[in-house]
Amino acid sequence: MDFVKNRVMQFPRDVYVGHEVLHNLIPIAKNYTKNRKISIITGHNSYGIIGKQIAELLSQENFEVEVLITGDATELNVREAINFIKDKRSGLVIGIGGGSKIDIAKIVSKALKIPHISFPTIPSHDGIASPRATIKREGGYVSEQAVMPIAIIADTSIMVKAPFRYLASGAADVISNITAVLDWKLAARVVGEEYSSSAATLSEYASTELIEKAHLIQPGIEEAVWLVVKQILASGTAMAIASSSRPASGSEHLFAHSLEKHGSGNAMHGEQCAMGSVVSLYMHGGDWQKLVRTYSKFGLSIKAEDYGISASDAVEALRTAHSIRPDRYTIFGTVDLSEGAARRSLEITGII
Repeated sequence: MDFVKNRVMQFPRDVYVGHEVLHNLIPIAKNYTKNRKISIITGHNSYGIIGKQIAELLSQENFEVEVLITGDATELNVREAINFIKDKRSGLVIGIGGGSKIDIAKIVSKALKIPHISFPTIPSHDGIASPRATIKREGGYVSEQAVMPIAIIADTSIMVKAPFRYLASGAADVISNITAVLDWKLAARVVGEEYSSSAATLSEYASTELIEKAHLIQPGIEEAVWLVVKQILASGTAMAIASSSRPASGSEHLFAHSLEKHGSGNAMHGEQCAMGSVVSLYMHGGDWQKLVRTYSKFGLSIKAEDYGISASDAVEALRTAHSIRPDRYTIFGTVDLSEGAARRSLEITGII
C-alpha cells in the first residue's frame, strides 16, 4: 500500500524577542509586503501605547498605513476587519495588542491569504505565537485553525509596562501545558489518537521551565517578561509541530472555555487555565499541590471566588467541560460528571 500520510507545519520566518526589538519591524515589513499597503489591527489601549508610533514609523518609510481600532475577537469584528482590509487592498496585516487583536489578524490573514505579523503588547497567553485563534461565536468561544504569523516581534521593553496580572496569566497558560500533554498521552492510549513525542516534549519543556523558575516571575522586571515570552514561543512552536493545539490545550482549556460559557467572572484566560490544570492534575492523580504552590509563587490564585466565580458556576463548568470539544478526549471523559464528583474535586483542590 502506498504511503499517503501528510502534514502541514507552519512556522514564523522571523522572530524577534527582547529589549527594544521594535526597530526590526521596518525591514520585516519591506520583506513581506509587495504593494507597500499595510493594515494595522489594534485596540484603543494598544494604539496609544505603541500602535500610533508604529503607524508613524511605517508612514515615514513610505508605506500606506491604515489603522483599524476594534474590540474583542467576535464574529462581527472579524467580518468588519476582513471587509476593511479587503477594501484597503492591504498586502500585510499587523496585529498589535493582546490575544484578541492578534487572533483577528490571524483569521483575516487566512481568509484573505495575506501574511500577518504578531506584535504583542501584553504576554497574557500563548496565542501570540500559535496558528490557532479563539473567536467568540454563537454559543461561546471557539478555538479554530488560522495561520501562523509570518513574523513575531515581542518587545519586552514594551510588554514590561503592562499590568503584572497579564504576565502571570501568560505564565499560567504555559504552565498548564503539563495537563494538556497528560491528556494527549491518555487519548493516545485510550482512543488511539495520533501523538507527537517531539511536540509533547517541547510543550513539557516550556511548562517545566516556568515551574522551576516561577519565583523569578515578578512585577516590573523585564527579565521576567523575557523568561515567560520565550516559553510562550516554545509553546506556539509545539503546536506548529503537531499541526494542532493538542500540546497546549487539554482538559484545563476545556474547563476554561466552559467557565466562559457558564460564568467566568473577571478571570483572564490563563487564570482559568490555572484552575483547570489544578483540578485536572488532581483527576490524573498527579501532584496538584505542587502546581498550586507554583502559581502562588507569582501571586496567582486558583480560588474561584477571587475572580467573582460562584461555586455553582464552577461546578457546572467542570461537570460539562467535556462537551466543549467532544472530539478532544481528556481526563474528563465523554459524559457529564455527577454534580457530587465535580463539587468534591473542586473542594479538595481548593478551587471552591
